[in-house]
Amino acid sequence: MPQSAINVLITVISVVVMLVVKSLYDAKTQKRKLRGRVMRRWGEVPEEEYTQEKYDSIQFFYRVKAKRERDVDDITWNDLAMDQVYMLMNNTCSAIGEEYLYAVLRRPVTDEKVLAERNRLMEFFAENEEKRLDLQVELACMGKMKRISVYEYMNRLNAIPEESNVPHVMMAICMATGLGMCLFSPGIGVMVSLVVAIYNVVMYNKRKRVIEPYFEVVSYIIRLLEAVKGIPKLEIPEIAEYSETLLKAGKTFQGFRRGASVVAPKKATGDMMDVFVDYLRVLFHVDLIKFNRMLAQLKNNEKELNRIYETIGILDSMLAAASFREMTKDWCLPELVHEKKPFLEAENVYHPMLEEPVKNSLRENRCVLITGSNASGKSTFIKTLAINAILAQTIFTALADRYRSCYFKVASSMALKDDIENHESYYIVEIKSLKRILDGLREELPTLCFVDEVLRGTNTLERIAASSQILDGFSKAGAMCFAATHDIELTHILEKEYSNYHFQEQVTEDSILFDYKLYEGRAVSRNAIKLLGMMGYSEQIISRANEAASHFLEAGEWNAVE
Repeated sequence: MPQSAINVLITVISVVVMLVVKSLYDAKTQKRKLRGRVMRRWGEVPEEEYTQEKYDSIQFFYRVKAKRERDVDDITWNDLAMDQVYMLMNNTCSAIGEEYLYAVLRRPVTDEKVLAERNRLMEFFAENEEKRLDLQVELACMGKMKRISVYEYMNRLNAIPEESNVPHVMMAICMATGLGMCLFSPGIGVMVSLVVAIYNVVMYNKRKRVIEPYFEVVSYIIRLLEAVKGIPKLEIPEIAEYSETLLKAGKTFQGFRRGASVVAPKKATGDMMDVFVDYLRVLFHVDLIKFNRMLAQLKNNEKELNRIYETIGILDSMLAAASFREMTKDWCLPELVHEKKPFLEAENVYHPMLEEPVKNSLRENRCVLITGSNASGKSTFIKTLAINAILAQTIFTALADRYRSCYFKVASSMALKDDIENHESYYIVEIKSLKRILDGLREELPTLCFVDEVLRGTNTLERIAASSQILDGFSKAGAMCFAATHDIELTHILEKEYSNYHFQEQVTEDSILFDYKLYEGRAVSRNAIKLLGMMGYSEQIISRANEAASHFLEAGEWNAVE
């Protein structure tokens, strides 16, 4: 071998050694930085960006696993703006964790053992910082996905048509031959290597475009399996059951992991060595060759892979829930019991999305009507109760000083709008929404339902006549209904079935002040006309409106407008 070729070989080996050393150093530095980052994020509002594509992917695992009947349905989820609550809680470390957390919040449970285990994990994570950080770093090394669901593509790998590795092996041999010729006949070797390199790059990109989403997931699975290997090594007794599950399932993929670094780095963040390996991937197709071999193993071990997914999911989602508890500070363990007769008791309960919430208390064992002026706090209060009922039966946490209730199915009919696409008016949408709650009532599990301004989409006469019967139907069917309304008539019609509460305000010459506190009894004040004045309406409109209202209260009929 010519001396020049030897010199080139020595240079290449030296560069590779330097890259390996640099890679090991970078990995250690990145892990230290990662630990610092997860430590700083604990108990803080998560800094996540959500595109519609990403948020749709987060929901996929739940959509597949949905039980429907007792789940938080789409109408209730949207009514309560639970997307915002989820985003406030999503301090997960991995893509699997954030997909699993979403499913947890959509699926309230009635099994005390499940809730007790979730609480045990959360308490352990909150009280053991070092062990928690060790686990979080292992999970964070997997990273998150930007646009695709890990669960979706993980379970669609069977759809990829299998491809022979022969063409890729031949292209790799041609590339190696061309480079080898450079040592003995540089001119010809460079020419052959250049032609082969161009062809290999073109064919590589062509295949990569076809399998890109699946390739991303397989790359993620490689990082997942590194966590599967790493978590048991942490030797944390409090999660021994989960570690054992991962250890057993991980043994199935020992061959899968061997040489997996040619497909993707073992950490979510790359390094200098990975840049070098990238060139090898494109020129020699080593990642495509390994990918094709991996597919067969994944297809044959789908059950074990799903077991790993759910194990990682519960650990990471409960880490996020524990962080949420730390962030909110004021929370309690709910007292939940199995009772057919519904009841709800909450002391100083509050809404998680309010920075300075006004806390309220309530003890009831029957349906409730809530009256009050516009913007006084009616809707926020019933949303507060609904959200806390969901949190109690999902992450075993209530944002209150004390929370006690039976297990519920939670449903609502609140933030509705007309459906132009299906040519349905607001009223049609509303009565369909209410009927779905009535149809879903079950004796074995009481329904806790929330209605905001029932049948607001129709005239006063028929609204009161129909809404009184619908609300009475909820009560007679054993549901516990909280309904916010402006119709004082309902508080009289339904007083045998519904307790009355109200919100009130203090009116001054130029302002209306709300204290957002809940009071017993029906509301007696009105502010709609007063608000017209504050918004700059003419004195004539305001005075005539007041006169018309006074006449109706005295005579029971409306004067014609002159």
